[in-house]
Amino acid sequence: MQLAARPRLREVLAKPLAGDDLTGAEALALLEASELLPALLETAAAQRDRVWGRVVTYSPKVFLPVTNLCRDRCTYCTFRKDPGDPDAWTMSPEEIHVWATRGRALGCMEALMCLGDKPELAYPSYRTLLADLGHRTTAEYVFQACEIALNGGLLPHTNAGLLTADEMTRLKAVNVSLGLMLENVSPRLRGRGQVHQWAPDKEPALRLRMLREAGELQIPFTTGLLIGIGETLAERVETLVAIRDLHRTYGHIQEVIVQNFRAKPTIRAADLAEPSATDLARTVAIARLILDPEVSVQAPPNLSPADHALLLAAGLNDWGGISPLTPDYVNPEAPWPHVAALAATCRAAGYTLRERLAIYPAYIDRPGYLAPALRARVQALVATDGGGPMGESLSEGHP
Repeated sequence: MQLAARPRLREVLAKPLAGDDLTGAEALALLEASELLPALLETAAAQRDRVWGRVVTYSPKVFLPVTNLCRDRCTYCTFRKDPGDPDAWTMSPEEIHVWATRGRALGCMEALMCLGDKPELAYPSYRTLLADLGHRTTAEYVFQACEIALNGGLLPHTNAGLLTADEMTRLKAVNVSLGLMLENVSPRLRGRGQVHQWAPDKEPALRLRMLREAGELQIPFTTGLLIGIGETLAERVETLVAIRDLHRTYGHIQEVIVQNFRAKPTIRAADLAEPSATDLARTVAIARLILDPEVSVQAPPNLSPADHALLLAAGLNDWGGISPLTPDYVNPEAPWPHVAALAATCRAAGYTLRERLAIYPAYIDRPGYLAPALRARVQALVATDGGGPMGESLSEGHP
């Protein structure tokens, strides 16, 4: 970016604080202007503080990987397995009950249901297993898993890959929120030699349709982008703008995750370069300035253990789920941070770390967003864990 463009870009940077939208071209220019990085972070942090105050949140959760069988083959994934792989699993109802009960005893409030995308479409042996469990589809089994978690005192949040509108309608009855990582809107990443070549469920049009249908169904929703998978800066901006547009139409996007690719020796994309700390921070900042202020911006703390202060400076207001019991099965090499240490980092930056539920406060009383049968369960956790939609306690059981 030439020096002569600086005054104009500084005017652009002032737009979000004045309540004006950044265009895609303006956001891209800010991302590319390395000399404006300090000002970009400062503006994003100011925008965060105006809406979210001096509070940063996280969700104490149990990570329940219902099955790691998946029909997709993303080149960066270590989670998915094939039947017969020694590390393949499908959790039994008894296992789900045990882990949910243990998690609640340690102060967890969220049951994160995470699993592969529609393995029943690819594997006859898995269809047989589902039938033995009394189900035809994975979505039906997840419904049962959520009922088990609810009975254990947890609030389910399901990320099951692509779901139909009918499946989401049914799961809404046993989930306080649902999620699907958009990752990126570029069809180019589905092309030959790209990370999603062998992942039919990563077709952007299909994922955008699910986000739209979730909005039509009034489901509090989590989505996000994955950076460092071969996308361009322009494609990152296009992804964030698409999320903003969907939220403005339906009002259902409660949080957006900015997740950084982490290289692992066993993946086919092992040679991809990880995004730098600066790259992650500027993307968090531009997400904060593109998205509407009430949308939470999150980055996983276990994927950037040395950069928590930088991410706070970039406008982050939420750390996502952290578990005292279960690992991050998607990134098992990256342990969760110690909550007390994370709280100390937040405190040093002038922020208070607080627990939150898997449904954000704005959606609890918004008509149509929380299934009536779940209201009492939400209010019970509100009363038990801090007296408000975001409890202030940091449970001693957390790591």
